[in-house]
Amino acid sequence: MGRRVAIAGVALSEVGKVDNQTPYALMAQASRRALADAGLKPEQIDGFASTGLGTMAPVDVAEYMGIHPTWIDSTAVGGSSWEVMAAHAADAISAGHADVVLLAYGSTARADLRKGLRTANLDWGARGPMQWEAPYGHTLISKYAMAARRHMHEYGTTIEQMAEISVSTRYNAALNPEAFVRDPITIADVLDGPMIADPFTKLQCCIRSDGAAAIILVAEDRVADLPGKPVWILGSGEGISHINMAQWADFTTGPAQDSGRLAFQRAGITPADVDVCELYDAFTYMLLITLEDLGFCAKGEGGSFVEDGKLRVGGALPTNTDGGGLSACHPGQRGLFLLVEAAKQLRGEAGDRQVPDAEIACVSGTGGWFCSSGTMILGRS
Repeated sequence: MGRRVAIAGVALSEVGKVDNQTPYALMAQASRRALADAGLKPEQIDGFASTGLGTMAPVDVAEYMGIHPTWIDSTAVGGSSWEVMAAHAADAISAGHADVVLLAYGSTARADLRKGLRTANLDWGARGPMQWEAPYGHTLISKYAMAARRHMHEYGTTIEQMAEISVSTRYNAALNPEAFVRDPITIADVLDGPMIADPFTKLQCCIRSDGAAAIILVAEDRVADLPGKPVWILGSGEGISHINMAQWADFTTGPAQDSGRLAFQRAGITPADVDVCELYDAFTYMLLITLEDLGFCAKGEGGSFVEDGKLRVGGALPTNTDGGGLSACHPGQRGLFLLVEAAKQLRGEAGDRQVPDAEIACVSGTGGWFCSSGTMILGRS
């Protein structure tokens, strides 16, 4: 049918430290808030996408929330799942397979760790290709650390440049009353912190928090009835790279080079047209090469690109305006939170962290250890 698709509603649940709620309850809270934001009712939802929670996602989550969709998706490719599922949902709406699609995610990762209900390390790789790496202790962070060291070796990227990413996101978090940590930090603070995996100190690693996010996508014929401003999906792309580090051809290039190229082509714009970015930042290096892969700077120039503070609200390319996964909120998978923040920016509802006259947003999620990527271009018109 070729219908255009808009984000009609966005919301977060209670976020940060949430010790008295389950992930299901937080997802329901965020979903109710997103529906209210869109002026819609639960019975109007005919599509639902969710992953990362439940025995048979998204079936048991839908059951908990009392909805009965006739279109579903549970794509599981790590933190980029939400950009990928949003693109799939947009395709379904465009084709007439659904009219109103809810995407929801929630986690109590921080609270669960404190209660001893889960361990910090995930048991990946007992079977299949990963068995050749996992038994020898490859943790998630060590994969990023190796890749970061390669970029430093190839291009002269400095640890101070990567530390500036932490400083800039914390600057943005100070403007966000919902951010988990808001106290200002300096490059010296970042470098003097405890080493977690060389070259990453603690402040170059994402926080652990609790919370949920939800967004509502609708067909263009529903937009006239919305109580607020729609945010249009202009283009999207997805891509994958590797699962074994040994099969990653270049530690300095991630799958966002494919997802970004496709998203910008389909939107008919270039990185120069973007006003605000929301990019996955589990570690500082993740954000740095995503900027390169998306075309905001040349390969190898990410370090010099970020060192002048251009990622801060008020800078040349405000990025992770809520404080990102490094300071604002990272409850396990952050991809859906990126879309919520981008929509708020384009609707002019971001408060003290608002980017003036933001028209175009680039959202890009990364899954695993640069294993997958989903990129979306959003616009006000």
